[in-house]
Amino acid sequence: MMRLVLAVTMLWMIPFARSQDRSDSTALADAPSATAPVAVISPTTAQPAATSHTFWDRENALLFSGVAVFRALDFASTKNFLARGRTEVLVPDDIVHNDAGFAGLEAAATATSIGISYIFHRANHHKMERWVSIVHMSVTAFGDAHNYALKSKHP
Repeated sequence: MMRLVLAVTMLWMIPFARSQDRSDSTALADAPSATAPVAVISPTTAQPAATSHTFWDRENALLFSGVAVFRALDFASTKNFLARGRTEVLVPDDIVHNDAGFAGLEAAATATSIGISYIFHRANHHKMERWVSIVHMSVTAFGDAHNYALKSKHP
């Protein structure tokens, strides 16, 4: 249930992740004419934004690694509770009982998390870029703990 809520929330937030500096057609009406003097900014005085960073910086690499670790733990915890006689309700049996298919699903979930973070990075929403991974790890860790806490169905 928590994974569904996370997925719906992320899909709902993507349209709001557009850049803050969108140009409007009304902005062209206020633009200076070709005869007006233009101020020149030298490259030495232009400062990059304090919050900008490269996408694959140390913090993101650690966050993405954390997502991958928790997805691998989700794979292991799901296989564990399946071996104890429980059934998976979120993912179809065709995928869960196929090791390669289920591992591919977990890898795709990690890649999707990185992709959504990249969309936020390109739109200059750097806090959201980090929070995608933090929320993904938290929800997956909760699911992993829940999987291991389930009681076995067989004696």
